[in-house]
Amino acid sequence: MTDNKQHLTTTPEGSRDSLTWEFDGIRMGHAISRFNELRSFSARGSANDVVRLHIGLKGNYSFHYRQLDRDFHLIGGHHNILYSRDFDMTVDPRTPELETFGVQFPRETFLRFTGEASDLLKSFAGKIMSGSSAMLSEHWGAVDPGIEQVVRQIVSNPYKGDLERLFLLSKSIELLVLCAESCHEAGREAPGFVRDPRDKEKIIAVRDLINKRLDSPPNLSEIARTVGLNEYKLKRGFKETFRTTVFGYLTEQRLLLARQYLCDTRKTAAEIGFELGYSTPQHFNNAFKKRFGRTPDMVRKNP
Repeated sequence: MTDNKQHLTTTPEGSRDSLTWEFDGIRMGHAISRFNELRSFSARGSANDVVRLHIGLKGNYSFHYRQLDRDFHLIGGHHNILYSRDFDMTVDPRTPELETFGVQFPRETFLRFTGEASDLLKSFAGKIMSGSSAMLSEHWGAVDPGIEQVVRQIVSNPYKGDLERLFLLSKSIELLVLCAESCHEAGREAPGFVRDPRDKEKIIAVRDLINKRLDSPPNLSEIARTVGLNEYKLKRGFKETFRTTVFGYLTEQRLLLARQYLCDTRKTAAEIGFELGYSTPQHFNNAFKKRFGRTPDMVRKNP
């Protein structure tokens, strides 16, 4: 069984809306924090021997991680995997809203999952077994469409009981694999094209703008004017950050959302295609089949 809890905490400083799931010793959590005033706050954890997969979905912040004696300055979508027997952080929010997601794996569970993994994960596992505080990679990975979609599937999952437990377990492993691969690729890449933090924030804003307007997406010129980047820097910076083009990201998000609608709602394929901005049902069917290898009707009948 899965233990689910939802909390809304409101204080004069702001609010925090959180949802947690616990199953098989694994703990997942999703939180949206809103600040009336940008002030530092502490985040502490008890001496639970866990490995933490941290995903920042929205917002900018800095934090000092005492166990690693490191400072991190993070913008937009990012992720990494960290280990310490307990943790003590001082967080400085830089934007009025932060959205985060995390998975805590018991130490032995994580080591079992990664026993035959990549060299990067094996090196990280070695540090865990020695009891050393560590992080998977010096390079924080970007939250690409695949990672973002898995998080959204978890947050909106409709299942109950043992089916939910199995679903969440499979998604926790999928997130672990995707994030480890992303950090591995980030470590192999040459120094980035987008180095100015202000430009990085603008690239993240492009992603957020696309997500808000999947049904009527702006063209490149409009996006460039809205965020204040020239089209060349926009296109190259977006591809470097999210490993896909602006158009590729738009198409992927539309189709992933379409598949979710087919599984979770009673809307027809034609209604979903129209809602997501496809000009005709045939256009939607062709794009969907090209991406998933099955038609919308096939997915509706057998998810």
